[in-house]
Amino acid sequence: MTEATSGSDDEERAKPSLNDRRKAALRLDIARHAVALFNSRGVAGTRGEQIAQAVGISTRTLWRHFPTKESCVRPLLAASLEAATEQLRHWPPDVGLLDYFVDSCEHGTLPEAEPAVLNLIRMTRTEPALRAVWLQAHDDALPVICELLADRSGENPDDLRLKVHAATINGALRAAAEDFAQRYATDEHAGTKEITTSLRKALRAATESLPY
Repeated sequence: MTEATSGSDDEERAKPSLNDRRKAALRLDIARHAVALFNSRGVAGTRGEQIAQAVGISTRTLWRHFPTKESCVRPLLAASLEAATEQLRHWPPDVGLLDYFVDSCEHGTLPEAEPAVLNLIRMTRTEPALRAVWLQAHDDALPVICELLADRSGENPDDLRLKVHAATINGALRAAAEDFAQRYATDEHAGTKEITTSLRKALRAATESLPY
């Protein structure tokens, strides 16, 4: 009885507070409006004041959450990446990485890619500042993937071999997202089948031996 109560208390403490949830919702709202403005006006043609006005907040509030206009998109990029890393937490020990992710895509346990996110990923190809935000999001995810692989394998997360494996998975996820966003830029019907194809190709390349 005591253990059950303790477990419930731990789960309750792990939940984000109402204030944290409100902050996260506002940051996502800012990110979506920023992408919409970047799409219509271009990054250079968009000011922070315009993003704040579109969201309905003060410029001061905007800068309290983000240091630059380009960094406003970070929550959208981070959310899609966090969904993929969270999926790794449920990776069964007797299933290979490629099969697990493909199965997750086909059975809908990975969230659908938002059009705003796909537009944003496409823009990272031509906008260096947005590219930096995209790469930073993946860089921040790297130690998380290292820890997940360490828990699975029993190895030290600081082991170079494990770090290379984590970086390879991280790079494959990024390449798959970029491939899907670019390849199906004009196909509004592209969805699970197409993202699964991109992910399968990227992870297969990551898990096969180097042919060099």
